Amino acid sequence: MARRKSRKAKPERATRVDPPPAAPAAAPAPPVEAATAVAVEPLPVGDIIPAPAPRAPEAPPLPSSRPGSGAVLHAASGRRALGGFFLSGLLFSLLGSFLPSWGYHLRSDYLTVGLYFLFLNFGVYVAFHFTQWLLPRRGVRFVLASGSALAVASLVYLASVSGPVPPSLRMAGLFGVGLSAAMVNTAIFHAITPMYQHDPASTINLAGIFFGLGCLATSVLVAGTFNSYTAEAILLIVSCIPLFYFLAWLRAGKSPAPSTTEFPSLRVAMRDFRSPGAILFTLLLFFQFGNEWAIAGWLPLFVVQRLGASPATGIALLACYFAALLIGRIVAQALLRRIKHSRLLLFSVLGAFFGSLLLSLTATIEGAFVAIVLLGGGFAAIYPLTAESIEHRFRSYHPGFYNGIFSLGLTGALLAPTTLGLAAQYWGIGSIMWLPLFGSFAVFALVLAIWLEARLTRS
Repeated sequence: MARRKSRKAKPERATRVDPPPAAPAAAPAPPVEAATAVAVEPLPVGDIIPAPAPRAPEAPPLPSSRPGSGAVLHAASGRRALGGFFLSGLLFSLLGSFLPSWGYHLRSDYLTVGLYFLFLNFGVYVAFHFTQWLLPRRGVRFVLASGSALAVASLVYLASVSGPVPPSLRMAGLFGVGLSAAMVNTAIFHAITPMYQHDPASTINLAGIFFGLGCLATSVLVAGTFNSYTAEAILLIVSCIPLFYFLAWLRAGKSPAPSTTEFPSLRVAMRDFRSPGAILFTLLLFFQFGNEWAIAGWLPLFVVQRLGASPATGIALLACYFAALLIGRIVAQALLRRIKHSRLLLFSVLGAFFGSLLLSLTATIEGAFVAIVLLGGGFAAIYPLTAESIEHRFRSYHPGFYNGIFSLGLTGALLAPTTLGLAAQYWGIGSIMWLPLFGSFAVFALVLAIWLEARLTRS
């Protein structure tokens, strides 16, 4: 009987306990309705608009942690800065296009021409060290604007000493041109960092295309105005281009250059520089730029004095050379996925070899034109081939590290015409075409070494 009473008691307790849990479940219902009523009323008033405001402070921590997030924030400024390579190409190619305007096609003062290129190289060397100190203190936009302003001042000064004056007076102006061009280069390498981290090969190729466009613009401008304006007027016209860049950098917003915390330290970056791949790539740029600028610096004088062409024709052939380089790089980039790289390299080396040989032996303008096209097409494929081979090598990108490699390449570019000035002084102007001939074989060997080193590193 007691057990039966206890069994009956349990259901009674269950029935007595059930109502209390049900009461709390039903009790919150009215507050929910009140809450929904309160939430529906502010919709037309717009109280929900400030709701995203507290989330805004959470966005800034993203860029410094991942390279990709910084690319999203700085892509627009990087693309704008990439166009600064046009100004760099314009300034570096100015001397080769402008030598006939100073009358050096009428006299054989080759040693002075070599010294012109040497002082241009001094400016590049000083800018490499000076700009590394200036950038952390004043920022990318200030360096870009200062480099453009210095370019304007240097071109105006060269215009003032373009008459019958001692050549030594032009050395300071050429030093300023090299200094300003290298300042712009260094600042651009910092500004395009997010683009390089996203796609190194495409960024390098775009930089080369803009640089080539600047070189082409200089030769076309000087060739088109040679017979119509004086040397002073041509330089003043050219100075309007860096003046435009100076005003554009001033009007641009505050430079969103990446902070140094996004990169490894310079000591870590220099470990890459001691690697075989970085050393081979630096030597390649040194010899390849030397080959290209041996032609770019001396072609107008060579065509005028060896073939009897007019100065305007010589500068026009220089424009054809830069156009062949530019078009060849674009075509080579499109052919990289369709033709074996070894075959493309062989064609480029053979084209440069036969172009140099034909240019040194030709006696007509037509032969010179064919040789120039072969030279430009041969030199053009080297840069895209190398850019693709290093795409996965320098992911820990440091702007100062890569700018150092590029500056050493530019040093080779300007030392080559300096050396050719000495060679032409002692052996005649016909000897200047032998340097690109032997330089093509050096580039061929270095590209093969880079491919071998990259394959061994990946394996």
